[in-house]
Amino acid sequence: MKILANDGLAKAGIEQLEKAGFEVISTKVAQEQLADYINSKDIQVLLVRSATNVDKAIIDACKNLKLIGRGGVGLDNIAVDYAKSKGIKVINTPQAASGSVAELVFAHLFSGVRKLFDSNRNMPLEGESRFKELKKSYSAGIELRGKTLGIIGFGKIGREVAKIALGLGMKVIASDKEDGEVKITLEFYNHQSIEIPIKTEPVEELIKHSDFITLHVPAQTKPLIGKKELEAMKPGVGIINAARGGIIDEVALLDAIEDGKVAFAGLDTFEAEPRPAIKLLMNEKLSLSPHIGASTLEAQERIGLELSKQIISHFKK
Repeated sequence: MKILANDGLAKAGIEQLEKAGFEVISTKVAQEQLADYINSKDIQVLLVRSATNVDKAIIDACKNLKLIGRGGVGLDNIAVDYAKSKGIKVINTPQAASGSVAELVFAHLFSGVRKLFDSNRNMPLEGESRFKELKKSYSAGIELRGKTLGIIGFGKIGREVAKIALGLGMKVIASDKEDGEVKITLEFYNHQSIEIPIKTEPVEELIKHSDFITLHVPAQTKPLIGKKELEAMKPGVGIINAARGGIIDEVALLDAIEDGKVAFAGLDTFEAEPRPAIKLLMNEKLSLSPHIGASTLEAQERIGLELSKQIISHFKK
């Protein structure tokens, strides 16, 4: 049985699949050529990440597909219900990359509160000639400790974010499907653990109370955070989006940054990927990364092993 890992697969996952008798092809096939390639090579398993879309047209054109796998949490680039209606198994790896995404959230938060994203641009250019002036410019940083972090979307990634925040001494509130209280478990290197309750509340309340806000929800048909929501936030709020592009109205965000309502934002995802708006790329109050939330070596190995384990389990029953 042939497997096409169109967006790549960690070596450990490939080796595990090959050991079980599968043939793994890691060739990157362009979206417009994907259906023809799958059919010509008699591919029965298609593995993707976020770069490849598996829509109804692909599914209809590829009659031999038996399984579609997504390396990561979200499934918005796969026509899941349609695939299942055609008898195609759909799998993903919701836990494997959660910690990596959570750590990137805090990379952007630390960068934002200390203006590192801007100082890293200016130090190579002016660090030698204007050191004292730059020192003064970046000397008004703030600490995360003691501040309130609002987490919109309290699934696996949101809860990993909460754990790091609690370890830093932050207050955490979250918005989940239901209001009330969710308990999370903090586990430490020495096998000790502690259970901590997290208050959940509606988004419209959370945004009023948070010093920083991070988003962890699936792709939306319209922005979850727009002009109205930005206006309701605390002055000087910091916002992180490492979920999906389009969750934040980017025009409204830039306006809020311009008028000082938003102190900074960290963006890993964009409305117009892979060509983000130039106004975002040039804004000096944005910490930016090119959709790399799950892109750590450790996460990719976990994703590869988890996908291969599920594939083997499905076909070798």
